[in-house]
Amino acid sequence: MKDNFSKQADLYAKYRPEYPREIYEHILSQFTERSCAWDCATGNGQVAKILAAHFEEVKATDISEEQLANAEQAKNIHYSVAEAERTTFPDNHFDLVTVGQALHWFDFDEFFKEVKRVLKPNSVLAVWGYSNMLIGEEMDKLYFDFYQNITGPYWDEERKYIDDRYESIDFPFELVQSETFEMIKKWDIETLEGFFNTWSAVQHFIIKEGYNPVPAFIRRMRTVWGDDEERTIRFPVFLKTMRSSK
Repeated sequence: MKDNFSKQADLYAKYRPEYPREIYEHILSQFTERSCAWDCATGNGQVAKILAAHFEEVKATDISEEQLANAEQAKNIHYSVAEAERTTFPDNHFDLVTVGQALHWFDFDEFFKEVKRVLKPNSVLAVWGYSNMLIGEEMDKLYFDFYQNITGPYWDEERKYIDDRYESIDFPFELVQSETFEMIKKWDIETLEGFFNTWSAVQHFIIKEGYNPVPAFIRRMRTVWGDDEERTIRFPVFLKTMRSSK
């Protein structure tokens, strides 16, 4: 599993959008036992925080100590540094395993073996992600130019799994449902700029080219942003829920 987010962990905690409540409602509707959940690659703990309101105990792991230092806290969330593919959790322990916007970084075969080991029989694995935002016609043109032409060469190859909505991943579980949701945010342009600075491709660009491409892009965006202090940002979110057959 790659660590592309430790350097910008503080930005990640501040600017990464939170997932819509409908995702959690949909996942939780698929089972009733809520003893313990594992939020894998928890990042800033935004998923763990929600799960903590529904489970007696939440285990949340990440490979980045910096990310965990910025994570949401609750009495029943237990954070630890661990690789997705190798944990010390007991067998048949979890009612739910969640992975938000991170599965594409994993070694799939090894992670799926670990999930099979730690999930209780007939329990649920839920994975989801989001790719490109939609703002408005003129701004979308500038955005896609930035995404494809400016930062495009600097994305890790794993990004392809997000862009194809995990359809090319061979999941060794019983697929329950594939659903699409939408994150809708009201952002000013400064928040938009902060979000772009969380991109792993931007960090790769900075390392290789020696400067940050985001400020120049934001200057271009300002020319079409208009007088509105905030604009509606839409992120399509895909969700796959699967059931362990052990």
